[in-house]
Amino acid sequence: MKTTGNTILITGGTSGIGLGLALRFQQAGNKVIVAGRRKDLLDKIATEHPGIGTLVLDVTDPTSIAQALKTVTRTHPEVNVLINNAGIQLPENLLEADSLRVAEDTVTTNLLGPIRMVNAFLPYLLNKDDAVVINVSSGLAFVPLPITATYNATKAAIHSFTESLRVQLADTSVQVIELVPPAVRTTLMGQQDNEQAMPLEDFLTEAVSLLQTQPDAKEILVENVKFLRHATANGTYDDVLAMFSNY
Repeated sequence: MKTTGNTILITGGTSGIGLGLALRFQQAGNKVIVAGRRKDLLDKIATEHPGIGTLVLDVTDPTSIAQALKTVTRTHPEVNVLINNAGIQLPENLLEADSLRVAEDTVTTNLLGPIRMVNAFLPYLLNKDDAVVINVSSGLAFVPLPITATYNATKAAIHSFTESLRVQLADTSVQVIELVPPAVRTTLMGQQDNEQAMPLEDFLTEAVSLLQTQPDAKEILVENVKFLRHATANGTYDDVLAMFSNY
């Protein structure tokens, strides 16, 4: 991936990793459009960060995705990068009936959302040089945090989907990258003050540096996530799962 001169659409771009990536990419000389459900947050971002484009988008709604495609390709026809970052992470007690609602919402947002976005935007990206799809998964795709059972499952599915997408697009102009965050200090699961989570700015600095220095990378793995990504290969899976089971 080239890291300057792109036009980048980022879903879930109103806070956390999404907004952080948007600002870093803008600083690097890219045009960035952040997408999210809440217009008030988008308007605030547009005011505070001149030059950032905004788009109201609900990735759980196929009609909203279709409208976003029409809008973006009209207002920013040069768009060549899609970053699927929107997601939710909620605790589940699988012994309670309400866990089904959480599971269904999580699958709709975290798995169907990116799949629908790829389905909608891929025909357009196939006609672009230097096109890229970045799917944001999680270290929990490789060792689950039991309290967020469906979140882990959706991220494992995103990893698998991304692998297949990359193979199917191997002979096209579209590069496929998986960004695999560890626990990061954001409001996701209330981790903004969690000292065991990686500071957001540190994660952004390392992740963007890896994108810059490894333009052909398939996965972007900061050091803090490698103990999860390689747990099976390293023979530490059971130990890490046991540690996570105490949360």
